[in-house]
Amino acid sequence: MADAKTITISDVMTKSVISVDAKLTVNETAKMMEDAKVGAVIVMEDNLPIGIVTDRDFAIKIAAHAYQISTPIKKIMSTPLFSINPDETVRTAADLMHDRGIRKLPVIDDGKVIGIITSTDIVNLLAVCVEEDMRDMYFHSVAKIYTNYSPYN
Repeated sequence: MADAKTITISDVMTKSVISVDAKLTVNETAKMMEDAKVGAVIVMEDNLPIGIVTDRDFAIKIAAHAYQISTPIKKIMSTPLFSINPDETVRTAADLMHDRGIRKLPVIDDGKVIGIITSTDIVNLLAVCVEEDMRDMYFHSVAKIYTNYSPYN
């Protein structure tokens, strides 16, 4: 296995990503997600990615606001769309996901969605790491937490 600090997003991302037009309804989108067996779709408008809808958005936003199934998907999408470049490291993705409180991160290259990396992908990677990589990631996380809460910063 390569050094965990240098594994790139393109090494671990899922390359097949479903995207939907912003005008699609929540019902049509949910059916697409079910058929494709995915937990997220990228919302597009004028061929540009503008948001993401996850299974969590369905569970929380639709239920909490009692939206009709005919509601445009754009109304429940999460925006702004945070994304990452395929050449970035997995550690960078993990930091961004932690900082933003997100579990799914689209991978965008030259304005095109080319993949997605999820918290599950990162956990699966951790499961096969060597002890040295685990120790390094642990100390990186502790240092980050300390920096966030240190009275000296």
